[in-house]
Amino acid sequence: MEEKSLLLNVHSNLEPPKPDGNTYLMRGNYHYYHYGCDGFQDMGWGCGYRTLQSICSWIIQSGGSARTATSGCDVPNIPTIQQTLVEIKDKPERFFGSREWIGTLEAIYVIDTLYDVSCKVLHIARSDTIAKHADTLRDYFEQYGGLIMMGGDMDAASKGIAGIHVSVDQDVYLLVVDPHYAGKIQTKEELYTKQYVKWQKVEDFVDSSFYNLCLPMLKGRDPAA
Repeated sequence: MEEKSLLLNVHSNLEPPKPDGNTYLMRGNYHYYHYGCDGFQDMGWGCGYRTLQSICSWIIQSGGSARTATSGCDVPNIPTIQQTLVEIKDKPERFFGSREWIGTLEAIYVIDTLYDVSCKVLHIARSDTIAKHADTLRDYFEQYGGLIMMGGDMDAASKGIAGIHVSVDQDVYLLVVDPHYAGKIQTKEELYTKQYVKWQKVEDFVDSSFYNLCLPMLKGRDPAA
């Protein structure tokens, strides 16, 4: 599938949730992968793969690592992601061709294997709050500017995080890029209207869930880029 058929940087026309405070966004380009976007039907189980594909798109379009530059690699499709996890022995042979979902840790293994890009894991325990980690997320967007993958247990729906906003009164919002959209998208605004790309206040995430976040640490990224 050619990426040009997918929307680019779907968050970029969305206004901050509040006019005051500070907004920290990802940098660079990525294409938005979502349910069925390449003709492969994954509705109900493929959200982790789709968020991972969006991150892979960002890595490639950012220049990636030396391995990316020399391999001329494309964004992996779902069968390739599954085969990669089987080959590194993270998954058994029966995983290939299955409808088993993947989470943040599997995404980290694939990114490291395909692109030689390491990822930081940010674990947010049930007893913790996302707001307590606002400084870590702000620093990540300032230093690396990548697209983050987020998923949990009670909230197992994978999502991309493309930014953070901290208002003057310390309200914290995350910019969610949700891969659960199915169908043909005409405009970014359609995603905003249907709430697939949105600013979400951290208190509105599932407080009974823990969360794992995958922060791609792409080497050689210019903080000022």
